Amino acid sequence: MSSPAAVPSVLFVCVHNAGRSQMAAAFLSRLGGDGVQVRSAGSAPADAVNPAVVEAMRETGIDLSAETPKILTSDAVQASDVVVTMGCGDACPYFPGKRYLDWTLDDPAGQGVQAVRPIRDEIERRVRVLLAELGVEVR
Repeated sequence: MSSPAAVPSVLFVCVHNAGRSQMAAAFLSRLGGDGVQVRSAGSAPADAVNPAVVEAMRETGIDLSAETPKILTSDAVQASDVVVTMGCGDACPYFPGKRYLDWTLDDPAGQGVQAVRPIRDEIERRVRVLLAELGVEVR
C-alpha cells in the first residue's frame, strides 16, 4: 500500500515506444528528477528510437541515442500511478484505480526533425503540467 509521501510513478505508452513516449519519459525524468518514477513502453516496440526524435531531443540537451524501445507489460501498468497513452488504442491494459490520460499528439514516425520539434515542445509543455498536477517540483 502506498503512502501519500510515496513518489508518483508515470508510464508513457505509444505503439512503437520510439518517439512520443520516449520524449515524454526523458522530459519527465529530467524535469522531475528523483521526485517521480518514469517508465515508457510500446504495444509493438520498434527496433530503435526514431533518429529524428534523437536529434530533436539532442537540441534540448537530452541524449536518447542509448535508449531502446520496450514492450508494454501488465506489470508496468500495475506498477504505475498514472498511465499516459499516446495512440496505443485498445492495446493498453486497463486496471481500476489507475489514472489514465490520453495525449493526442502527431506521430513523429517518418517525419524529419523539423516536424518533430513542435511535437517535442508540446510534450515538454504537457509534462510540465503533469508534474504540477502531481505536486512534483520541476528541477
